[in-house]
Amino acid sequence: MADSAPTRIHDPEIDADTGADGTRTVRVSGAWDIRALESRARTLASELARFAARDAWDLTGIERLDHVGALLLWRAWERKRPERLRLEPAQELFFENLAHAEGGELAVPRWSLLDPLAALGRRVIGVWGHLLRIIRLAGQVALDGAWVVANPSRGPWRELSATIRRAGAQALPVTALVGFLIGIVLSYLSAEQLRTFGAGIYVINIVGIGIIRELGPVLAAILVAGRSGSAITAQLGVMRVTEELDALRVMGIPAGIRLILPKVVGLAIAVPLLVVWTDAIALIGAMLAARLELDISFTLFMQTLPVAVPTSNLWLGLVKGAVFGALIALTACHFGLRIRPNTESLGAGTTQSVVAAITIVLIVDSMFAIAFSHIGLELRG
Repeated sequence: MADSAPTRIHDPEIDADTGADGTRTVRVSGAWDIRALESRARTLASELARFAARDAWDLTGIERLDHVGALLLWRAWERKRPERLRLEPAQELFFENLAHAEGGELAVPRWSLLDPLAALGRRVIGVWGHLLRIIRLAGQVALDGAWVVANPSRGPWRELSATIRRAGAQALPVTALVGFLIGIVLSYLSAEQLRTFGAGIYVINIVGIGIIRELGPVLAAILVAGRSGSAITAQLGVMRVTEELDALRVMGIPAGIRLILPKVVGLAIAVPLLVVWTDAIALIGAMLAARLELDISFTLFMQTLPVAVPTSNLWLGLVKGAVFGALIALTACHFGLRIRPNTESLGAGTTQSVVAAITIVLIVDSMFAIAFSHIGLELRG
C-alpha cells in the first residue's frame, strides 16, 4: 500500500466580503508563520492596511500560526483586539501575550467570594495527591526492603553506607553548633525566670526534657531536611534531567533498590545518631549557661539530670529521629522523581521538597506530643 501524501499547507491569503447588513468580514487563511511569511510579509502588510479593527475578522481558516503572523495581524488591528473576532482556542495565547506586551486590555475575570475557597480546595487536593504518592512510595520501599532481606548478598550496602556518611558523619559540625547555641539560649532564658521564684535547680528538668524529648530530634530533623533532603532531591532530579533513571530502567537495574531504599534506611539510621549527638552538645551548652547564671556546678548538673529526666524521653527522641529520617527521605525522593527535565523544575522541586519535609516533621512531632503526653513528663526533683 502506497503511503498517503502529506497534507499540503496553503499560502497565506486574505479575503473580504460584505454582508447584507453592510458589515465587512475579513477572512484570513493558509499558513501564517515565519516560513510562509518570510518573502510575503510586506505584501501582506499592505493588504492588511486596507482593513481596520472595526471590521469582523475570521481567523479559523489559518492552518499554521506563530508569533510572527500574530504580530502582523496585531499591527493591522492598530494594536488592539477587534470587537468581532473569530479564532481557534490554540490561537488565543498569541494575542493574549501581545495584549500584555503592548499594554492592551483584556477581559479580567470578576473576583468572587468563592475564589479563596476554590483555591483552598485545589491546595488540599494537591496536598492529598502528594500524600498518596508518598504512601505508595513507602509501600514500594517496604517491598524492596523485604527483597533485600531475602537476598542480602545483592543488597545496596555501599549506597547505604554512603548515605549514612553523607547524612550523618558530615552533618556533625553543623548540628553541634546549632545544638550548643540552642542549649545556651534555652538554659539562659529558663534561668532568668526560675531565679525569680528561687527554683533555679529546676532548670535541669526544663532543659533536660526540652532538649532530649523535643528540641534535639526536631533540630536534627530540620537540619537534615535542609541539608540532606535537598541533596537527595537534587540528585534524583539531575538523574531525571540527564535521563540516567531511564538508562537504569533499560539496563534492568531496579532504581528503587539502588537509589530510594538506601536513602530511606540510611536516614532512618543516621538521624537517631544525630539526635544523640545534638542532645549531648546542647546539654553541654545548657550546663555552661547554668554554671554562669545560677552557679550550678557541672557535677551537680550531671548527677541531677538522670534523676530529673526519665529515660523514656531519650527512647522517645530516638524513635522520633528514626521516623523523621525515613519521612524526610521519602519526601525528598518523591519530589526528586517528579522533577521535569528542565532547570526551573529542578530548583522549584528542591525548594518544595525542603518545605514539605520540614512541615511533615513538625506535624508528626505534634502527633507524637499528643500521643505520648503522659509518658516521661512526671516531675522529679
